[in-house]
Amino acid sequence: MNRISQSMMRAWAGLGTKYLPFADAATEDVPLSRLLRLSLFQVCAGMTLVLLVGTLNRVMIVELGVPASLVAVMLALPLVAAPFRALIGFKSDTHRSELGWKRVPYIYKGTMLQFGGLAIMPFALLVLARQGHAAEVPPLVGQLAAGLAFLLVGAGLNITQTVGLALATDLTPPEKQPNVVGLMYVSLLAGSIISALIFGALLANFSNGRLVQVIQGAGVATLVLNGIAVWKQEARGRAKPRHATAPDPTFQESWSSFMAGDRALARLIAVGVGTLAFSMQDVMLEPYGGQVLGLAVSRTTLLTAAMAAGGLIGFSLASYVLSRGFDAFRMASLGAMVGVPAFLMIILAAPLMSPVLFGLGTFLIGFGAGLFGHGTLTATMNSAPPEQRGLALGAWGAVQATAAGIGVALGGVIRDTLSSLEPGSVLTPYLSVYILEVILLIAAIVTMTALIRGPAGAVPANTAHIR
Repeated sequence: MNRISQSMMRAWAGLGTKYLPFADAATEDVPLSRLLRLSLFQVCAGMTLVLLVGTLNRVMIVELGVPASLVAVMLALPLVAAPFRALIGFKSDTHRSELGWKRVPYIYKGTMLQFGGLAIMPFALLVLARQGHAAEVPPLVGQLAAGLAFLLVGAGLNITQTVGLALATDLTPPEKQPNVVGLMYVSLLAGSIISALIFGALLANFSNGRLVQVIQGAGVATLVLNGIAVWKQEARGRAKPRHATAPDPTFQESWSSFMAGDRALARLIAVGVGTLAFSMQDVMLEPYGGQVLGLAVSRTTLLTAAMAAGGLIGFSLASYVLSRGFDAFRMASLGAMVGVPAFLMIILAAPLMSPVLFGLGTFLIGFGAGLFGHGTLTATMNSAPPEQRGLALGAWGAVQATAAGIGVALGGVIRDTLSSLEPGSVLTPYLSVYILEVILLIAAIVTMTALIRGPAGAVPANTAHIR
């Protein structure tokens, strides 16, 4: 029986390496178990995003009775830290430490900011909602406390994601980086899905005390998961000691050098326009399905799962293909091309009254966004010199996060504005946003045309051996 078991394990390992898109991301120096452990910082990020955008969004409006406009402002506050991701990445590139670490100190700082925000957040929300004894507290106190909590969580989240991805890039050779990117973002999706189920179960019988326990439990999980993720990941001696005499370049000098690189501005514009196009529908699809197609809440909630499944498949396919030498911006362009018919399906679902077409379009939006996101991030990792990896990944993250936030807000503003101008029209506001997204995707495709290198089958010299 032991011999049979060993044979089965060898066969399973062989299948995993052959068919799973991330199983061959490992190297002798960085085994898969180590990469999976590092990816826990993305699991933690997914947990925090679900808590903020999903769970607390509903709890603040429904259970705590906070005005929706105030909730929107609070949820937008973490985006304030997004433009600083390039500076964060630069600081982790040039960090001086007697302990010899570059990335780890910043991941710990981000973790503590995130923990601090989650620690005070539930009490701040109760004061904001004027619950219990907090009704005697001036409203401004609750608003300031809640704003501080959301700012701390947003700052910590942006720091850990930026520097964590830079650390993953440091640990892996160029030919393995596409698979590592896919692994990190699948971990983000996995953390989101698992956390959503856990939060839903824990808050099924809602009470203020249970809310405090859940949010602070997420804070403790942040400390534990991020601590495990970075334990013995970065070798000491990579950072310059504090007493080193050679001066570091300033952020302005490094940024100028980065922007003078190979079409850096065009790359960032493509990331921004494409992300904006894919993000405007984030708060639109479920209301569209309910108001226009008449779908029940139980059916519209499946849209999130469909989009997540599409994104997961997109990331998996992109990891497999990019690791074979496929051009990263060609992959991103294909993602945008998939998005165009996907949005057209969403548009046509209304006159045809077809929930099936609507669901397929939603799935393809997630699939296209997965290809696009993986392609642009891989292109950023491949183009960044070792001394500017944090800066490059921070610039990508800053543009991507800012564009996503603007896209969500812009989609909602356009819909509400057109609805107020034409009170009797339900369909027109939604279609206007979807048509604008199609136009933006076409603009992103045009922008990326000049960034595509060589024929589709071209294989870079440093990846040809892995075929």
